[in-house]
Amino acid sequence: MPVQAYGAYAGDKPLEPMEITRRAPGPHDVWIDIAYCGICHSDLHQVRGEWAGTQFPCVPGHEIVGRVAAVGAHVTGFQQGDLVGVGCIVDSCKHCEDCASGLENYCDAMVGTYNFATADAPGWTLGGYSEQIVVHERYVLRIRHPEAQLAAVAPLLCAGITTYSPLRHWNVGPGKKVGVVGIGGLGHMGIKLAHAMGAHVVAFTTSQSKREAALALGADEVVVSRNPDEMAAHAKSFDLIVNTVAAPHDLDAFLVLLKRDGAMVLVGAPASPHPSAGVFNLITKRRALAGSMIGGLAETQEMLDFCAERGIVADVELIRADQINQAYERMLKGEVEYRFVIDNATLSAPARKDQ
Repeated sequence: MPVQAYGAYAGDKPLEPMEITRRAPGPHDVWIDIAYCGICHSDLHQVRGEWAGTQFPCVPGHEIVGRVAAVGAHVTGFQQGDLVGVGCIVDSCKHCEDCASGLENYCDAMVGTYNFATADAPGWTLGGYSEQIVVHERYVLRIRHPEAQLAAVAPLLCAGITTYSPLRHWNVGPGKKVGVVGIGGLGHMGIKLAHAMGAHVVAFTTSQSKREAALALGADEVVVSRNPDEMAAHAKSFDLIVNTVAAPHDLDAFLVLLKRDGAMVLVGAPASPHPSAGVFNLITKRRALAGSMIGGLAETQEMLDFCAERGIVADVELIRADQINQAYERMLKGEVEYRFVIDNATLSAPARKDQ
């Protein structure tokens, strides 16, 4: 099936309109008309070839929401018209220990929503900057938010689950002190979710100007990380720090803020490595430096339901498809609060002259 999309033909080329082909739905497939797709920082790294292995043409996008257009003959969990989402995973081996545990995100054969090998043409997956997508029912998620919130739900499929998963894994709740480093697409969701779980939330930012915004998101306190006195006031006090920053920086400045047996989990993925953390900052208080990658399908559905019950969505700026390249440049400058979301109905519309 021919489908209109936006993608790039090379890492040094801008994204542009293109036509791609989707497979015909099989017996266990769900065909989805995409309404909105969020823009993740990973999209930029991948489509510009900053991460190794990008296949071109590359169509990014793994924060997908829309309606079911059709289902295969053996699909039982979805029907035409359902509001659904697709996140970062569209396939896995389905039988390994990770898949059996509902942790498809750690399956060695996990297939990402774009730029992963697949039998479908052109030989790798093409993502959500497109009009439709066909996905096996196992990897489709139910959206229970009101339809009016659908655009703001899209970033939950990556930014939401990326921060929800470590908060759940490290048992965040009342009585826990949680730090969130960075107040961007990931960080703003981390603040909202940790607050909703009942934790005492401290937001870390390099910018004094973001203090009021972080408090409005649900932070109990805000620390400007460039201020040594503000940082020192929180020494050895955190149960968990979720570090969302996608640029190399000094990890030790935050490790010393953890109490004994505290953990800092990295969820931001920089294009080049962080400086190595000091060993003594880990061993002297049995601290842990860990990583976490999105979440499995069951946990992602749990996150979506948690957010629907509490009215939690992302703060988004809706854009047309012909504004994607501009949005990438603004994202690099931090000029978005806090996630760009594409209105996929504009994919086949002519470019506006005001660009």
